[in-house]
Amino acid sequence: MVVRVLFRAVIMGPPGSGKGTISERIRKSFELKHISSGDILRANIKAKTEIGLLMKSCIDQGQLVPDDIMTRLILAELRNLGQNSWLLDGFPRTVRQAEALDDVYNVDTVVNLNVPFETIKERLTSRWVHLSSGRVYNTTFNPPKIPGLDDVTGEPLIQRNDDTPETVTKRLKAYEMQTQPVLEYYRSKGVLEVFSGTETNKIWPHVHTFLSGKLASGNHKATGTV
Repeated sequence: MVVRVLFRAVIMGPPGSGKGTISERIRKSFELKHISSGDILRANIKAKTEIGLLMKSCIDQGQLVPDDIMTRLILAELRNLGQNSWLLDGFPRTVRQAEALDDVYNVDTVVNLNVPFETIKERLTSRWVHLSSGRVYNTTFNPPKIPGLDDVTGEPLIQRNDDTPETVTKRLKAYEMQTQPVLEYYRSKGVLEVFSGTETNKIWPHVHTFLSGKLASGNHKATGTV
C-alpha cells in the first residue's frame, strides 16, 4: 500500500524562454500531468465548443480572453484530472486568475524561467518554419541543410509574423507587464522559485535538483492510497 503525495506546480516564462522544453522534461522526470492553456485553447477553438467560439471571437478582435472564461476552462480541465499531480503552463496570466486558482487548489511551487530578453529575441528572430509540416529551424543552432529550404521537401521556409524583431519586442514587453504582478503575488506567498540563465540545458539541472528536493521533502498533501 503506497501513500500518493500530491504536487501541484505552475511554470512561467516569456515566449522563447525554453518553457516548452523544460515542461516536457519535468513531465517525464516527475510524472506530472502537463496542462498547457494554449493547447486547451486551441483544442476548444478547433472543436468549435461554445467557449472555443467565444475565445476565437476575442482573439480575432485582438482582445485578451476574459479572466473568468480562461479560469472556467482551466479549472474544468484540472477537475477532470482528479487526484493527480500536475504542472500548469500558461495559466495564471493575471492576479485574478491566480486568486481563482488558489481558491480551489494549493499550488506548491511556481517555477519562473528568467532568460534575458536579448537572448530570447535572438532565438525567436532566428526561427524559420516549414509551414505545411510545422518543422522548425533556427539559423543559430539548428539550421536547415540548405539556407531557406526545408530539409525534407526542399520547399521554402518562412518566418512567422510574430517572430519578426519588432513583434518579438512588443510580445516580450506585453508579457512582462502582464505577468510581473503575478510573479509578485506568488513571491509574497513564498512559493516562487526563479531560475536564471541563457541556455535551457544549463537551467534544467537546477530545476531538476530543486523539484527533486521538493518532492522528496514530503511537505505535500497525502491524498490516500493507491
